[in-house]
Amino acid sequence: MRTLVLGGTRFLSKEIARQARDRGHEVVCAARGLAGDPPPDVEFVRIDRTEDGGLAPLQGEFDLVIDVARHPSVVRRAVTDLAGRAGHWTFVSSCSVYSDFGQANMVMHEPLAADADEMNQENYGPAKVLCEQIVGDDALLVRAGLIVGPGDESDRFTYWVDRLARGGPVLAPGSPDDLVQFVDVRDLAAWTLDAAERGLTGPYDAKSMPFSRGRMLAEIAEGLDVNPELVWAGQEFLIEQKVESWAGPRSLPLWVPLPEYAGFMARDASAVLAAGLRIRPVADTARDTLTWQRDSSHTVSRAGLTTAEEADLLRMLA
Repeated sequence: MRTLVLGGTRFLSKEIARQARDRGHEVVCAARGLAGDPPPDVEFVRIDRTEDGGLAPLQGEFDLVIDVARHPSVVRRAVTDLAGRAGHWTFVSSCSVYSDFGQANMVMHEPLAADADEMNQENYGPAKVLCEQIVGDDALLVRAGLIVGPGDESDRFTYWVDRLARGGPVLAPGSPDDLVQFVDVRDLAAWTLDAAERGLTGPYDAKSMPFSRGRMLAEIAEGLDVNPELVWAGQEFLIEQKVESWAGPRSLPLWVPLPEYAGFMARDASAVLAAGLRIRPVADTARDTLTWQRDSSHTVSRAGLTTAEEADLLRMLA
């Protein structure tokens, strides 16, 4: 089976390429090569999808095409340039296609308008909607949630692994009963390949079922073999102290304001689980994430509180 991964040089697309190679696929990774290197023992073709004719170096036909792009212009160019040469098409989309985070429903954004800036991060959801429309109804649409695990440099999950591993009192956001959802990159890659090989089409919300933040932290602790002292800080306190939600500087990752984001990590993933997505224990993801972090010398910096910021907030709660 000849598989084209449009990307293949970082995180999810690289893991998909690695697993496809290990399954015996003839794997071609196509990218500019600026974000990193593809896995060993795959063919790498340097392309620039932002230019007309940028996919010209790709030769031959492909049984599977897997694309992780976010910009409609490059998706449209790939669909056009590979027409007649691609078998099954998989597009890795996002649960950001949904417009109402207050409810776990299926209301979607309108597709990105023709005159809108596809490079603007605020247009991410509508851009992904338009990308889905471009690849069409015969494609598999993998609407990924938060992707975590080894190689995750967004630090939204990695922060908690790093923080619990360092020990001491840990500032935990909101309530232990608040819901979270995510998927290990290795599980998502495996299911994406399984589904593509089977010829599945249509949209799937690809993530775990919702579970509590208290359970998440307990299972991370189990994986790291630590016994953390959790100090829970309510939403009102965090907002007062200008602690950011979700990600970025001075944040507590995976915390989102309620009720505005009550549906953000509360979506029903039963369809993708019935279609074969296997979710590994959080403890395993945490242990492997810590190993990757230490082996790669990755410094958590894109999300979370600094040591000093956390200490100040803990003193206020004492």
